[in-house]
Amino acid sequence: MSAGFYDYVRGRSDAVPAGYTEAGLRAYRHLVYLGASQMIASHHPALRQALDDGQWRFLIEDFVRQSAWTSNYYADLVGEFEAYLARVSA
Repeated sequence: MSAGFYDYVRGRSDAVPAGYTEAGLRAYRHLVYLGASQMIASHHPALRQALDDGQWRFLIEDFVRQSAWTSNYYADLVGEFEAYLARVSA
């Protein structure tokens, strides 16, 4: 997978890299958002409950875009999310 693929999927770019379709990449982006959202909500239910849907979506999308998360496992992103919260709330 190319850097362009990862940039698109994480929301860092809207440029569709060669060899991919926009619809396919939008599906990947959505799946990454869903996976991250579900994992973070399960570990931080009070935070999820405190935010409305728009605020939550913004938070998760911003986290996915800014994170240095490189693992293939969603469970590994909890610590990265906590580091992100520390950075944005400092």
